[in-house]
Amino acid sequence: MGSFMGESARAGARRVSPKMLTETLRSLERDGLVARTAIATVPVSVTYELTGLGLSLHETVRQLKRWSEAHRDDVAAHQARFDVTE
Repeated sequence: MGSFMGESARAGARRVSPKMLTETLRSLERDGLVARTAIATVPVSVTYELTGLGLSLHETVRQLKRWSEAHRDDVAAHQARFDVTE
């Protein structure tokens, strides 16, 4: 997996506010899923890396992603039918 920089995480999460991204990454760090490293630059740079515990979830998350992609249309159809009745 490797590490990623905070700035690249922000670029990949354009619809997520910086505050929410920071809160989420801090929560993942607290849970032991990612490790955070601050680099003494101006301004300070931060990298995040999956820990062993985080890596142990990787295949499960990939399976969930595949399932959601395969069933996206079904879920959207159910949502549309539900929304009509509400």
